[in-house]
Amino acid sequence: MKTRIISLLLAAVLALTAPAAAAEPGTFVRIRSYDGAFSDVPAESVFYDNVAALYEYGLTVGKADGTFGLTDPLTVGQVVIFAGRIRSLYDWGDAEAGARAHSADGDSTAAAPYLRYLQAEGVLGQELDAYLEQPATRAQVAHVLARTLPEGALEPLNDAAVDTALNSGAYLRDVTPDTPYYADILQLYRWGVSGGSDAAGSFLPEETVTRGAAAAMLTRMVDPALRVILTWEEAAWTSAAGTTLADLVEPGTLISAPTTTAEMDESVRYMLSAGSNQLTLQYPGISMISARGRMEEALEVVKSYCEQGYNTVSCTVEPDGKLTLTFSAAGIQGDVETYRTAALEAAIRVHDSLWSDGVLTPDMTETEIARVYYTWICENCTYDYGATDTSLSHIPYSLFTRGTAVCDGYTGAYNLLLKLEGIDCTALSNDSHIWTVAELDGTQVHIDTTWGDGTTVDYGYFAMTPEQSWRRHAW
Repeated sequence: MKTRIISLLLAAVLALTAPAAAAEPGTFVRIRSYDGAFSDVPAESVFYDNVAALYEYGLTVGKADGTFGLTDPLTVGQVVIFAGRIRSLYDWGDAEAGARAHSADGDSTAAAPYLRYLQAEGVLGQELDAYLEQPATRAQVAHVLARTLPEGALEPLNDAAVDTALNSGAYLRDVTPDTPYYADILQLYRWGVSGGSDAAGSFLPEETVTRGAAAAMLTRMVDPALRVILTWEEAAWTSAAGTTLADLVEPGTLISAPTTTAEMDESVRYMLSAGSNQLTLQYPGISMISARGRMEEALEVVKSYCEQGYNTVSCTVEPDGKLTLTFSAAGIQGDVETYRTAALEAAIRVHDSLWSDGVLTPDMTETEIARVYYTWICENCTYDYGATDTSLSHIPYSLFTRGTAVCDGYTGAYNLLLKLEGIDCTALSNDSHIWTVAELDGTQVHIDTTWGDGTTVDYGYFAMTPEQSWRRHAW
């Protein structure tokens, strides 16, 4: 008897809060006029039109206290209820018919019959069953809404804009294939149900959503006039996301027994462009002294690609003259790839941030772009006067993650940024120093970010001619 009383009470509550229904199946019709019934939705509210539409389509009557709950967090159960009503209107022309057909004595939550209805229609499985009482993330809302109506019920309005966003990297940067319900989120953009929360179309998938913000997406599901037409055009810049360190090296050809620096460079580039840190050479009958010479020559070549994050080498020599050179970095704890990957990811973030913030623009010359990165390096790093030969300050990782470096760390980080821009550059060194040589707008210049990083940025070390560079540090 107690259970029956509770069920009857629940039914009464649902009857009081359930919206009316009167529409032909497959259509959405406003069945009444909103008269300002919700005290917390003033006419000046950004969500006024959406909340009013929810009411007029018969999808809500608000809360018992006369409010809509504009700033309340939307729970998973509530989005299931709204979705169930939308699907029921589409199927039956009655917002509550679907839930009524799946109600059961003992339902412990108002969302239960709507959930069973959506599950029966193949909209949802059991993936959200345990979350009904929790605030919904925006990704969870997208998951429910993207599947609420049958395929083909909504017209894709923004396919070209979404494809542009995915290709350019300038929009939807917080929505990646690893984002929960990735495809569902994109579907809402394609339909115009979501336009994102800023100019870059950010969806904020892990954030919770208020009932007011949810009203905007819910009403766009039923009213084409409220949908968003995206005007995203091909971006003026392209994100560097997805670039690998191997991509930044011009591929070389493996020469099994290089005898000149140029041939060693070919073989080293072959290794780097393959994403490897190991180079196998063959010198039949080679002596240990000669093997050491080949090893040191290879290391010098690798240092000219200091953006790759290698500065040490070990060598094994087999009786048949097979040399195996393995490159790493001094002072690392663990796998060298961890440090290389972290440096690259940080450099990509710098690249994308400078472009998205408008610090870098399409009308800039290579020299102007290189100067922006020169400034960034000098303003975001401090020389590590306490560095030893095994310090991490010798590799780009330290500059990007700790803000300290010595000359090869400065130069490696700077060259990494330049190469993300497609600017041809290398590192040049003497016995005590290393700096950048770059091709900017068709002219070879020398750039020393280490010496340019003084109390203020010293641009005297930017874009030096070879003659000016020689007078400052001969090589």
